[in-house]
Amino acid sequence: MLFNIFVSNINSGIEHTPRNFANYTKLCGAVHMLKGRDATQRNLERLERWAHANLIKFNKAKCKVLHPDHSNPKHKYRVGGEWTESSPANKKYTSVKLEWDLELSVIPFLYTPLHFTCQASGLVDSRLNMSQQCAQVANGILACIRNSMASRSREVILPLYSALVRPHLEYCVQFWAPHYRKDVELLERVQRRATRLMRGLENKSHEERLRERGMFSLEKKRLRGDLIALYNCLKGGCREVGVGLFSQVNNDKTRENGMKLQQGRFRLDIRKDYFTERVVRHWNSLPREVVKSPSLEVFKKCVDMALQGML
Repeated sequence: MLFNIFVSNINSGIEHTPRNFANYTKLCGAVHMLKGRDATQRNLERLERWAHANLIKFNKAKCKVLHPDHSNPKHKYRVGGEWTESSPANKKYTSVKLEWDLELSVIPFLYTPLHFTCQASGLVDSRLNMSQQCAQVANGILACIRNSMASRSREVILPLYSALVRPHLEYCVQFWAPHYRKDVELLERVQRRATRLMRGLENKSHEERLRERGMFSLEKKRLRGDLIALYNCLKGGCREVGVGLFSQVNNDKTRENGMKLQQGRFRLDIRKDYFTERVVRHWNSLPREVVKSPSLEVFKKCVDMALQGML
């Protein structure tokens, strides 16, 4: 608390407002022209002057630049007169690590602003992919559970997995959900290891272990999260956002669910993996009684039943 009060004026005079979390700060900028590079450099110089005035020093050895996108010009930046190094991956929620380390992310021009403000552990690489790090973190926690718990009963392992491991695999998946099969399988292996830890399931297939424990695959869990987020955008507390993201088709065909959405058109295949595109097909295939659910709680129960036959 005292530390946050001490650094509360760090944003003063910064053109791109830094994102602060505890003793971490991330400075992001859209750099597609030289003026974007110059603006980022000016921000770094202001931060350095602020640190000097407050008798704090940046740890130059930990000042890193993340350049997402293969067409990024990869400009170089200075912190206190020293050139920063490029980093293949960066913590999602850090940029200025006030220990004091400065980790800088330079985001190339995108169609919409992009801010890494999700407070979840894990690294995002230059291709905005974090599934490998999620698997590494989750496997490390699983190893701690395995080595620390003498019991292998469902009543012990499943709550620990749900509370300590699964959040790393599911947090904010609407942003980073993997679409390559190898990445999907990488994450799925984590849950396979967790179910094998439970006594009595070691010699059964992964599908049987999930069925006996009433669990979904992580792929289904991500789809469930997408559908719940979409319900909130259409009928829940985020309807103002949903109006700008999704277009409803005016169609009264009795064989459809009555809330069919318009599938977008795009030139690049990568767009089909965006949340606003990939969820539409699954939503349109839901039964009418599911999409017409009067509340989010009812929708969750109905979609769980519908997911039994999906994927």
